Amino acid sequence: MRPHLRTTSLSLTVAVLAGGLLTGLPPSVAAPADRPAVRAERAERAPELRVRTVAKGLANPWDVQQAPGGRLVVSERDRARLSVVRHGKRRTLADLSKLVWVSGETGLMSLAVDAPSRTVWACHGSAKGGDHVQVSRWRVDRKWKKLSHRRTVLTGLPSSSGRHGGCRLLLDRDSDALVVGTGDAAVGTNPRDLDSLGGKTLRVHRRTGAPMADNPYADAGTARRFVWTYGHRNVQGLAQRADGTLWSVEQGSYRDDEVNLLVPGGDYGWNPVPGYDESVPMTDQALPGEQQDARWSSGDPTLATSGGAWVRGKQWGDLDGTLAVAALKASEVLFLEFDADGTLVSVTQPEELKAFGRLRSITSARDGDLLVTTDNGSDDRVLRVSPR
Repeated sequence: MRPHLRTTSLSLTVAVLAGGLLTGLPPSVAAPADRPAVRAERAERAPELRVRTVAKGLANPWDVQQAPGGRLVVSERDRARLSVVRHGKRRTLADLSKLVWVSGETGLMSLAVDAPSRTVWACHGSAKGGDHVQVSRWRVDRKWKKLSHRRTVLTGLPSSSGRHGGCRLLLDRDSDALVVGTGDAAVGTNPRDLDSLGGKTLRVHRRTGAPMADNPYADAGTARRFVWTYGHRNVQGLAQRADGTLWSVEQGSYRDDEVNLLVPGGDYGWNPVPGYDESVPMTDQALPGEQQDARWSSGDPTLATSGGAWVRGKQWGDLDGTLAVAALKASEVLFLEFDADGTLVSVTQPEELKAFGRLRSITSARDGDLLVTTDNGSDDRVLRVSPR
């Protein structure tokens, strides 16, 4: 089993990292010996947070993205409903219940929004052609009241009962790629089968749905041409750092939720076979080839980590440049600081974000605020988080 770092407070993080007290701390977590791992005054310098409700009365909102004119676009998993929220008022943009297959953890899930072209992408269970997950794309009218010109961008993402349906989307800032994080559909062979789209991160052209030319297997005549990384269990979050690197947030079994730095062609080591054996390590270093260790791991038990977003803006003080990660089971947000090499430096868990129950998605707004969705099943909200 891979060593891990699990913290419950910043003071514990400081003690463990600076003092090297955790036996067997892996290279991805341990700081180099020639410099301190964390600033001891960090807790005092992190800002107090202001949390406002900007939408309520929702049920299982899976994602929230910004649109023009102060609008927010919100997806609700089981209702299969897209909404636009503006000035605290919600209106339905589209009822997608005839298109979306809903079962268990699968339904209307992640969104991506390109404001200049008024384009919306959604990852969702497909009610047509058998139970699977797909990515669809629409154009939106100028008043953000109607969808049109639907196109299927990617299809055939595996699903069985709806468990481990994934599915997170991200528009790459540096290319025309749409990055797709998928779940393994609770089928043990999917993560390491390069011709299965389950348990992967994928890169497709956001308009045409073609594999990106620089994908590791782009010249293949099979589904692997879409694959960026493999060996994942259930990718719930994707985030792009200011330096352009791509990171994923992944849910563990009974242990080891993970944050991973994505390396093209990388194997992240989940191989729960024969059957679906969840006692195996999340990153099994006994597998052939090289496996990529997590940059942060929850240890045992899991926190049920979900969405993630990089925090930006000087107003955030010492939290500027951290990765904010939502947790469902733990009902909190973790702010993870990594150095330029991707080594974990500190973990901060603000008390202000522990009062709202299960937290699903985090999006960085244009002004640097964070948009967070709750996922309690009823009277759910979109929260706007800013430093005081």
